[in-house]
Amino acid sequence: MINVTDKAAGEIKRVFQAQGAPEGTGIRVAVQGGGCSGLSYKIDIETAERTGDKVFESNGVKIFIDMKSFIYLNGTTLDFSDGLSGRGFVFTNPNAKGACGCGQSFNV
Repeated sequence: MINVTDKAAGEIKRVFQAQGAPEGTGIRVAVQGGGCSGLSYKIDIETAERTGDKVFESNGVKIFIDMKSFIYLNGTTLDFSDGLSGRGFVFTNPNAKGACGCGQSFNV
C-alpha cells in the first residue's frame, strides 16, 4: 500500500480540479530506471486501471501501481513539500537503502 498525506492529497485534488479530471481519476505511481541512485519515482494522472495493477485509496486519492513498482514502493508515504528547499512531492520509502540528495531517486 502507498499512503498519501493530507497535504499531498490536497495538492493532487487541486491538480485534478485545475485539469478538469473526470470522476474516478487517480494517480499512477511507478518506479523507473534512472536518476543518480539507479531508480527514480514517477507520478502521472491516471483514469483507468490496467491489467495487473494494484489499486488503493488513501486520503481520498485513488492510486494505481503496477506489480513491478509495487515491490519497490510497498509501504511508501507520499507527501508534498512547499518549503524553502523546493516545491514538489516527497517519497518516504522504507524499502530504499539509499537516496540521492534531492530525494528523486533511490536504490534498494
